Amino acid sequence: MALATVDLDRIAQAAGTPVAAHAPLSGGCVGEVHRVDLDDGRSVVAKVDRDRTGTLPDEGWMLGLLAERTELPAPRTLLAEPDLLVMTMLRGTTGAGAPGAQRHAADLLAALHSVAADRFGLERPTRIGGLAQPNDWSDSWIDFYRDRRLLEMARQASEAGRLPARTHDRLRRLADRLGTIIDEPDAPALVHGDIWSGNILSEGDRITGFIDPALHFAHPEVELAFITLFGTLGAPFFERYAEQRPIRPGFFETRRTAYLLYPLLVHVRLFGGGYLGQLESCLRDLGA
Repeated sequence: MALATVDLDRIAQAAGTPVAAHAPLSGGCVGEVHRVDLDDGRSVVAKVDRDRTGTLPDEGWMLGLLAERTELPAPRTLLAEPDLLVMTMLRGTTGAGAPGAQRHAADLLAALHSVAADRFGLERPTRIGGLAQPNDWSDSWIDFYRDRRLLEMARQASEAGRLPARTHDRLRRLADRLGTIIDEPDAPALVHGDIWSGNILSEGDRITGFIDPALHFAHPEVELAFITLFGTLGAPFFERYAEQRPIRPGFFETRRTAYLLYPLLVHVRLFGGGYLGQLESCLRDLGA
């Protein structure tokens, strides 16, 4: 769907210069995404959510948080309203296949994970793939991951008819003994929360940006596990990351599987299909 005249006027006002051209872009879990070229030679990205789900203000707020508190390269928000988000357009193509780019990603994410808080969560709810992600503060990572992530997303997936009752029961039983599988980190760390190839931009050996965050303060291992789900980053990333933030023994063998449950639940809720089989396989590996 083309951008309406009123949308173009608002984009021009937010950018401070008239619009020269615009075209749709692929991607985005909510609404439409457009590239907008401006008269002064800059380009911005405009997301339109005509259903006003609340996702765009959340994304704009998270990008603002990254700009204020971190050095992570990310788009800068120019306008964030219920039906329209306008942000700067970053160079680069999706993914980070080059070894140098993976090492650069490790540097950037290790620095992000060094941004600490005194509790787990965030000052407001966020979104992942357009889905509600509650972030009520917790002093315990195990409690937070169990209640705000696993059980909450299982509830959403069940209510959407995507998670069978039998699998839901297995997940609840695992949640009861989660503390025997995962542990508490040294400190809550800020995580991007949705690292896959489509949310990374790179040019050659450099990362030019991370997009579509799902921020919260967490155990950084949850980020590392998500990265392995689709093979987004490989050995060059993990070797460089471990030089800066050592990965405790047992992560790849056991805890990674526990942390894969959440993104798999997100994908079950969104897409169903084969992700349910992957979820059930992880539950089996964890003895549930």
